[in-house]
Amino acid sequence: MLEIDVSQPIYQQIVDGLIRLVVRGDLRHGDQIPSQRDMAEQLKVSPNTVQRAYRDLEAMGVVATARGQGTFAAAGPELVDELRRQMLDRALERFMQEMLGLGFSRSEVPGLVSTALARQAGVCGDGHDGAPRSTHGGGR
Repeated sequence: MLEIDVSQPIYQQIVDGLIRLVVRGDLRHGDQIPSQRDMAEQLKVSPNTVQRAYRDLEAMGVVATARGQGTFAAAGPELVDELRRQMLDRALERFMQEMLGLGFSRSEVPGLVSTALARQAGVCGDGHDGAPRSTHGGGR
């Protein structure tokens, strides 16, 4: 379900991972998530770490706990849209920092993105389909 990266706080990775599942639609309103103990065992982390993550998720309205029944996804459509927008904003901020760090100017980025999108779609304005270009001539 989630993969842990030791370079970041584990509880935040759990929060972010479950939010990502909700935003992608893999975890829908009413779906039960693993108990704190089960999640801790799956991830091989302290139950206290999972408890903190679940508490944060509950405070955000992403999950709800029903005593004796478990913890369930609780995000409605408006919250899912808000979470998706927040994830987009963070991803774009990281992307822009990386582009600027590589020496590209802000004005170059839209063209680079357009080229990448076209390449990904298999059609590029220069006729390039994203496949490696041949370096030898095919002359007649």
